[in-house]
Amino acid sequence: MLKVHSRCNLACDYCYMYEMPDQSWRFRPRRMSREVIEQTAARIAEHVHAHGLDAVEVVLHGGEPLLAGVEHLGHVVRTIRAAVGGAARVGVRVQTNAVLLDERYLRLFDELGVRVGVSLDGDAEAQERHRRTPDGRGSHAAVTAGLRLLTGERYRHLFDRLLCTIDIRNDPVRTYEALLAWGPPTIDFLLPLANWERPPPGRAPGAAATPYADWLIAIFDRWYGTAPMPVRVRLFGEIMHLLLGGASTVESVGISPAATVVVETDGAIEQGSALKAAYPGAPATGLHVARDRFDQALALPGFAARQLGVAGQAARCRACPVGRVCGGGHFAHRYRRGTGFANPSVYCPDLFRLITHIRSRMQADLRGRAAVGRVAR
Repeated sequence: MLKVHSRCNLACDYCYMYEMPDQSWRFRPRRMSREVIEQTAARIAEHVHAHGLDAVEVVLHGGEPLLAGVEHLGHVVRTIRAAVGGAARVGVRVQTNAVLLDERYLRLFDELGVRVGVSLDGDAEAQERHRRTPDGRGSHAAVTAGLRLLTGERYRHLFDRLLCTIDIRNDPVRTYEALLAWGPPTIDFLLPLANWERPPPGRAPGAAATPYADWLIAIFDRWYGTAPMPVRVRLFGEIMHLLLGGASTVESVGISPAATVVVETDGAIEQGSALKAAYPGAPATGLHVARDRFDQALALPGFAARQLGVAGQAARCRACPVGRVCGGGHFAHRYRRGTGFANPSVYCPDLFRLITHIRSRMQADLRGRAAVGRVAR
């Protein structure tokens, strides 16, 4: 994940970059320099060749990556692909708030095969709750203008996903249908970035209530009850895959090792940016692309803790009947002062209820299919 620009043109009140304890963005360059781009490209190529990889995924991120400008983003992609050469496929995705998304950017992304993910929290009311400009103006009109261009006939093949941060005050089904109306290949629902020191809105730490599970279950039942399923909802799909014995591809559930490093605008190599919600310096490693290989990050305690699978979970999680599916939840959601990340997720009751609900629906379907099979025989 490359932080190509460290500032943003929105001031979302839940943002981990600007509203959470780690404020390192204040001391970093606004835009990744060409020197850092070239150093990063060399490190990616080095990693590809050292491990014989046939593919690597690069996410252009921020802040807001489109603030870097059309020419600069083109230079980033071309430099990385030139460094890797024909050794591996370099897939590139940009995650944007879409306020600046226009024909110039879409022509570039079409030329370079860059997939586009857009952050959108639902309909206008849901979007305007949090995702506003620094002077308080709403962003829904600008975002939907960008989305109309992206989802038109010329550029729809670039559309990668919609990313929605959950607010339990918004009606869940209405939120889902507002996102579905854009025809995204994938919808990502994200639990608000929170931990035991900064609990999520509407959830008292340790309380038995499950407001976030209830919100997601309303969407799951609508989605699961539609044949064929109209969109991939990544959280639901990952949980179902895990329940059937598969491995996760995301950090929010499951016990698969963390597989992403972040390069900041100044070239610092960091852990996942969500750790900024824990404490100042939580994502820092002390590594830099000018002198350090990406492999060196794996030797650091923070990264190593996220490679341990079940052994890296809290004792309560290891004893839980859905512990391997939940995985203890997102690493950033486990933080508590004094015990660090050796805790269950602050969303533990919600995750348990959501997973067991999905399991019950799947089990009922499987029993029904077995009964039909017996009758047919």
